[in-house]
Amino acid sequence: MLFGLIKATNNVILIIFVKQNLGMQFKNPEILWGLLLLTIPILVHLFQLRRFKKTPFTNVKMLQKVVSESRKSKSIKKWLLLVTRLLLFTALVIAFAQPFFSKKTALLEKETVIYIDNSFSMQAKKGNVSLLESAIQELLKEAPLDQKVNLFTNNRSFRNTTLKEIQSDLLTLPYATNQLSLNEVALKANTLFSKKKGSQKNLVLISDFQTKKKTSSIDSSLNIEKHYIKINPTTKNNISIDSLYISKKSGDNLELKAILSTTGIIENTPISIYDSDKLIAKTSAIFDNQKSTNVVFSIPNNKEILGKISLFDKGLEYDNQFYFSINKKEKINVLAIGRKTNYLNRIFTNDEFNFINETLSKVNYSLISSQNLIILNELETITVSLQQALTSFSKNGGNIIVIPNNNLQKSNYNSFLANYGITLSYKINSEQEITSINFDHPIYNNVFDKKITNFQYPKTAQFFVLKTKLPNILSYANNNSFLMGNKGFYMFSSPLSDDYSNFKNSPLIVPTFYKMGIESLQQEKIYSFLGISEVIDVAIKLPKDEVLKVANKNSEFIPQQQPFSNKVTLTFNEQPNEAGIYKIKNDNTTLKYISFNYSRTESNLSYTPLEELNATSKNNSITNLFEALEKDNSVNELWKWFVILALLFALIEIGIQKYLK
Repeated sequence: MLFGLIKATNNVILIIFVKQNLGMQFKNPEILWGLLLLTIPILVHLFQLRRFKKTPFTNVKMLQKVVSESRKSKSIKKWLLLVTRLLLFTALVIAFAQPFFSKKTALLEKETVIYIDNSFSMQAKKGNVSLLESAIQELLKEAPLDQKVNLFTNNRSFRNTTLKEIQSDLLTLPYATNQLSLNEVALKANTLFSKKKGSQKNLVLISDFQTKKKTSSIDSSLNIEKHYIKINPTTKNNISIDSLYISKKSGDNLELKAILSTTGIIENTPISIYDSDKLIAKTSAIFDNQKSTNVVFSIPNNKEILGKISLFDKGLEYDNQFYFSINKKEKINVLAIGRKTNYLNRIFTNDEFNFINETLSKVNYSLISSQNLIILNELETITVSLQQALTSFSKNGGNIIVIPNNNLQKSNYNSFLANYGITLSYKINSEQEITSINFDHPIYNNVFDKKITNFQYPKTAQFFVLKTKLPNILSYANNNSFLMGNKGFYMFSSPLSDDYSNFKNSPLIVPTFYKMGIESLQQEKIYSFLGISEVIDVAIKLPKDEVLKVANKNSEFIPQQQPFSNKVTLTFNEQPNEAGIYKIKNDNTTLKYISFNYSRTESNLSYTPLEELNATSKNNSITNLFEALEKDNSVNELWKWFVILALLFALIEIGIQKYLK
């Protein structure tokens, strides 16, 4: 752009054009070439060819001085008129060129992407409304409603629209179960900006900036201006129901313990427990100015309960309810084939298991497909027909436990064990103590309060060396495996009969077999958290092409599922996305219930100071940001002033013509 400078000398008026240094710009700079036309009146004035006519007088001596002074005053008047007219036309030319002052970015094409954090932490109050409601109301009030923008939240996107068009959507914007970190916000914003250069790209990020969020990483090649707006709550006090579990059984009742936490300092708060819509009990959670506390409820045992624990506080709302469900337990089918023993009957009791113990010669093969767990108890050989049935059973999700016989046929066993990556090598005929427990194995999850190192070691008189990549669960002192395997297949390396082992008398035998039995049919937990993969089994045989559905009062969906001959395995990942208690249905029949809760990761109301974040501008108010952006984009037009100057020079010319003789 050019800035016109006019310089006058005694003989010539010089017009100079220089590059803009002061920020003055022109909308129509090509009109400035009209300033060159000012040379025409200058040339006419300097080289006018007017001749003076001489008139003789009888006596000119007296008039000579007067004539001389008259010519001098006329020359001054002509110069003043010339300068005035030049300035008048110069002002008009510049006015038509429309000069203005602005920052360099004011004329760039603007791209705006707005992120609104609608996570649960934005439920915190600012005055009488939530942070989210306050942010949306202020945004609609202060931001240009007709300007094209891209706007997104944690779970929704609005592309190439205006705030006016999506105003109703924003005012009814729900809270999102998922929360984007600042890195994820940056990646999402990058996809909404165009790749063209030469435009100014503004990312407006509106959030409370909880401490758990990470610093953003935005593509610097796009030259994005980041504007962070931190919305601060009036109070940071919040009470949350974090988790619950069944602590113990007491007669006909269960003790249900709820764990609560607070970010403020309180003494107590009322808390209630419901079965469906029926109030079971109400008590008070006593904090005594501590950050956490426990509340114990007594609920009926062996009764189906659709539970909800509820409290009220002035903080976040989403963590004030906690859903749980207790179903009538499905009995697990266990079939033991081989030696008949009493210890298995005492472990797999009738209240939780359907236990059958048959010899190999009397086993009914039609029962195998309907079982959840099959125990091969010290068989000398595994017949070909049994191997085939067990292989099919295993492929259909069944679990197998192998207890070898001291006089087993090695080649026969290996042909079966090869299906599970196990090779039975050789026998060691020496007494060995079982000294090592793999506490990290799923079999022993939540079994021990602490790691035991000084228990009374069971022992075996002899054992087989097993070669496999499956993990050890129990090991001898020489690191050889006594029990190995993973979910679906387990094998002992020694017989468990009294002649070869005293493991039956060890405290380990009950939790070991019980957990292997329980895991053969994946029971639902009393609650789960949304967004975390959850797997449960439903003991039902579905006809072909039929599926199980999951539903609550508001929605119904078909979860990911895998049917087997004796059960259906359900996997929950992205669905559901709303907390509550859901039915698992086969047609119109409810099979069981499953409960989901929102993750409590946002309950801790601690925030990152804006000073620790890297951004172009950092604001505590939406109003302040958009006022600053409007100021940066403002254009101070000057053409009116040059029109006024032109009128002023026109008046000066009239004055010179009228009053200067």
